[in-house]
Amino acid sequence: MRRWLPLLLLLLLLATPAWAQASPTVFAAASLTDALRALSEAWQARGHPAPRLSFAASSALARQIEQGAPADLFLSADEPWMDYVAERGLIETASRVSPIGNALVVIAPRGGQAPVTIARGVDFAAMLGARGRLATGDPAHVPAGRYAQAALEWLGQWDAVMPRLARAENVRAALLLVERGEAPLGIVYGTDAAASTAVQVVGAFPAESHTPITYPFALTRGGAANAEARALLGFIAGPESAAVWQRHGFSLAR
Repeated sequence: MRRWLPLLLLLLLLATPAWAQASPTVFAAASLTDALRALSEAWQARGHPAPRLSFAASSALARQIEQGAPADLFLSADEPWMDYVAERGLIETASRVSPIGNALVVIAPRGGQAPVTIARGVDFAAMLGARGRLATGDPAHVPAGRYAQAALEWLGQWDAVMPRLARAENVRAALLLVERGEAPLGIVYGTDAAASTAVQVVGAFPAESHTPITYPFALTRGGAANAEARALLGFIAGPESAAVWQRHGFSLAR
């Protein structure tokens, strides 16, 4: 019997579906947390193994991929950080797609700041009060922070507000600062605001105040050989997942 054991194991391996052999690792922007977890559950309901999900700022994930972290899929919150890994030959360029978008909003603790119209002339410093700080992702490396800086520059408010930023490591950390009342205002994505019962949206930035907020997805160079990762990308970027993205507040690419 022992003589046949290696052959039996080989036959069993060959009979096992390819996707069952390699559950993909997904590096995803923090703002995708709720929607991607819902999509992961839907994927598992189809008989697939649970993807390993890792959420953080796109910059941190891109640098981890650069350093050799074993990710199969990279879901970025902006195009520049996907460009960063693409320029280093770390993704399968042909797999890159940007299926969803988002909006940029100002939030406050629920029951706090009254709604305002976000337009040139709005005084963020006055809204923050004498000692309040404005929570957002660190503009040095967090996409949400970059969009926030661009929008504040467009409004003519950046110089006044910049010294008073509470620079968070990712957009969900910025949301948490406002939820806890540690910052009277924050700038996050509309989807993050919608996911919280502790904050309220007090204003939305005009679309022309910043570049379009799009989310590029791609297979990494290592993930390109993983059939399960390729199938998962097709699912989350395809029409079957559109309703889930929309339910969590994302817009669909036109």
